[in-house]
This record gives sequence, structure tokens and C-alpha cells, in this order.
Amino acid sequence: MESVSTEAVAEIRHGVMRMARRMRAARSPEALSSNKLTVLGHLYRNGPGTAGEVAEAEGQRPQSLTRVFAELEAEGLISRSRPDRDRRQVVLAITERGAEALGNDMAERDAWLAGALAGLSETELDVLRVAARLMERLA
Repeated sequence: MESVSTEAVAEIRHGVMRMARRMRAARSPEALSSNKLTVLGHLYRNGPGTAGEVAEAEGQRPQSLTRVFAELEAEGLISRSRPDRDRRQVVLAITERGAEALGNDMAERDAWLAGALAGLSETELDVLRVAARLMERLA
């Protein structure tokens, strides 16, 4: 396959970054931090896991998320437990309240996005859906 032009790379990067910034801006001021949403999203999609598993899957170090885990637990959004098979480990799990907070955050962004997409044609929507699947594959 032929190499991708620097112009194409820059155009795609620019579009993705602007969209990410716009999606963040659509969130309410009291919304959860990106790191908190990352942890909640991981636990929601993948089920319970250790701090190390969550951090590794999200490309971070467990020490970088220690405060995030503590804050999420204090807010009742995750729980910590020790499995009977290995009492040294701590397993994190999303709580019902955490799933609700995650859902509320997604609903805020989805509402903005639905409004933004409303002005596009069916063809444009189809192109964006294909692009979304390709970006998911790249990620």
C-alpha cells in the first residue's frame, strides 16, 4: 500500500482533535473528569478488574490512577473488593450509581451530537458511520 500523504494525515488529525474538543465542551461543568470516565467506561465494558488491569488497558500506570480510584470509590461510583482466592488483590467494579453517571455523561454528549448531525444528509451520515468504524479499528 502506498504511504499516506502528510496533508491527509494532518487533515484527519485536525478533524479528530476538533471533534474531541467539541465533544468535551458539550459536557456540563460538573461532569466527571476524563480519567474518571475512562475508568468507569472500562469497568462498564469489561467488567470488574484490578487497578493494574484497568491502568494497562487504558495505557496508564496504576499509580497515575490511584487518586482517581479513591475519588470514584468515595463518590460511590466504583466498589473495591478482595476476592477469596487472593486476598492481596483488590478488584474494582462499577456500581449502579457509577453506571448511571456514565450513562448521563454519554447522554449529554449524544444530545449535542444528535443536534449537530441533524443537518447532514443520509449520505454524509453513512460516511461518518464508516469513518467511526475505521477510527475504532485504528484505536
